[in-house]
Amino acid sequence: MMGIMILLTTVQGLAQEHRFGTYYQQRKTLFEKLPNTKKEIIFLGNSITDGSEWSELLQNKRVKNRGISGDITEGVLYRLEEVTESKPAKVFLLIGVNDLARGISNDTIYANICRIAQLINEQSPKTKVYIQSILPVNPDFGKFTGHCSKTDDILWINEQLAKWCEHEPAEFIDLFSHFKNTTNNLMNPSYTNDGLHLTGEGYLLWANIIKQYL
Repeated sequence: MMGIMILLTTVQGLAQEHRFGTYYQQRKTLFEKLPNTKKEIIFLGNSITDGSEWSELLQNKRVKNRGISGDITEGVLYRLEEVTESKPAKVFLLIGVNDLARGISNDTIYANICRIAQLINEQSPKTKVYIQSILPVNPDFGKFTGHCSKTDDILWINEQLAKWCEHEPAEFIDLFSHFKNTTNNLMNPSYTNDGLHLTGEGYLLWANIIKQYL
């Protein structure tokens, strides 16, 4: 009977991972095989995090990239144990825009991000958690229309997260205002070539913003 229960648990876990996609599975299983090191600084998120060479960009060997392209808040919750296992010094979280593209409600996204921060605190109490604002998007490129039409939702979620962090053991980092145009709330074309993802200039800006927190 015990063998059957273990098999069922394994099958259920694989089915859950399959729901998040094959690339998710590839990255998650790789992260689980990589060695834990002391005082890790983890960047956790979706493709926007995944797309950077963080250790090189920040010139810091303690920095680890735990971004998975296409990931959503539920996916981060599902793989969070791997993140907290090493008892990292700091976690920089950026997640949520893919949830919006999938039609997940603002309230759910907000609640999931808060839950991620709470779980990190519970599983690794000495870890400093930074919740980074969802970045602006820009529909003018005509790409990623499901993502790039969500500016009002992004603004609402960011506002709620900033308020939540005022009373919780997590610090809010406003990336949005640095990346938006001066005349509106759309992503500045200087930092993207598709309205959603970042170019080198965008990552350089991001690195300059967060260096003070390292």
